[in-house]
Amino acid sequence: MDPADRHVEDLASELRRRLGERRRAEAARGGPLTRGLGTAVGELVASEAAILSPALRQELEELILRDTVGLGPLETLLADPAVEDVLVNGPGSVYVERRGRIERTGVTFPSEAALRDAIERILAPLGRRVDELSPMADARLGDGSRVNVVIPPLAVDAPTLSIRRFAGERPDLERLVELGTLTRELSEHLVTAVRDRRSILISGGTGSGKTTLLNALSACIAADERVITIEDAAELRLRQPHVVRLETRPASIEGRGEVTIRDLLRNALRMRPDRIVIGEVRGPEALDLLTALNTGHNGALSTLHANSPEDALRRLETLALMAGVGLPHDAIREQVVRGIDLVVHLGRGAGGARIALALDAVERVAGSVGAREVWRRGAEP
Repeated sequence: MDPADRHVEDLASELRRRLGERRRAEAARGGPLTRGLGTAVGELVASEAAILSPALRQELEELILRDTVGLGPLETLLADPAVEDVLVNGPGSVYVERRGRIERTGVTFPSEAALRDAIERILAPLGRRVDELSPMADARLGDGSRVNVVIPPLAVDAPTLSIRRFAGERPDLERLVELGTLTRELSEHLVTAVRDRRSILISGGTGSGKTTLLNALSACIAADERVITIEDAAELRLRQPHVVRLETRPASIEGRGEVTIRDLLRNALRMRPDRIVIGEVRGPEALDLLTALNTGHNGALSTLHANSPEDALRRLETLALMAGVGLPHDAIREQVVRGIDLVVHLGRGAGGARIALALDAVERVAGSVGAREVWRRGAEP
């Protein structure tokens, strides 16, 4: 940051402090705040920085408002549609991911306190908070972007903030073919599978495009079906007219009121669903999902973190065992074979592109669960 920009930033910080003092003094006198925040900022800048050019005064007003009600220095990054992730490792270390590559930015916060203020402005409207007793938080912004915060003492050096952007463009299957994520052949396989009510598990690593593909596949569900979606942070945007969206809730500061995916899944079975779409299976709810798929609720869609289709099936078994109900492993495997029909696996290609790597059918092999190759990228099925 050059000296001129630094001077404007410092001046904005000082005027923001004075603005806060003025507003608090007005409130303390007992009357309502008759002037809007924008008007108050404009009057403050006009009285305290009249020597600056009109362009600089406008920039100063925007900086004060940004740091008062916005996300501070992150506003410029989030305004860039190419930014997929914003990763803040402390006040002086901010990275972004663009087109699959992580790069450091020149954006910084003036202090750790300024970073904590930005975190507070993100979480407060969402009913979440972080402190020493609850030093971690997950939240969702209005546009569906996911937010994760970890503060000291868990984050050893400084507060950390991660924002996974939920792109304004929600590509359909045709667009995913154009982007190279899917091939035409694989897209046709998947469309047929969804319409035939086959249960599909989408596996892959973090940021491989699992939720994007899940959202695209959901468009193949018939318009007359009742669909219930279950997510930790509601990201899916289904186009069907009859959709019920459910979202988990964390425990309160007193440790009460938590609602898990498992709770929502059990309740969803009482809501007369034609289809169940789970944003991600990551815990003992795997057993409830398998139970549902083995009791007439076929045609489900979900995602799961795994390194391959085979690993996805093994991990699903492990997660189901975490339910702790005492079912033998063989019984869990039987439910996996009967409940899951297909596993489509995604990964990152050259340059960070998100691509589908494999489609496997689930079948019984020598008394266990096996994955039979249906399609592989670069190979004939």
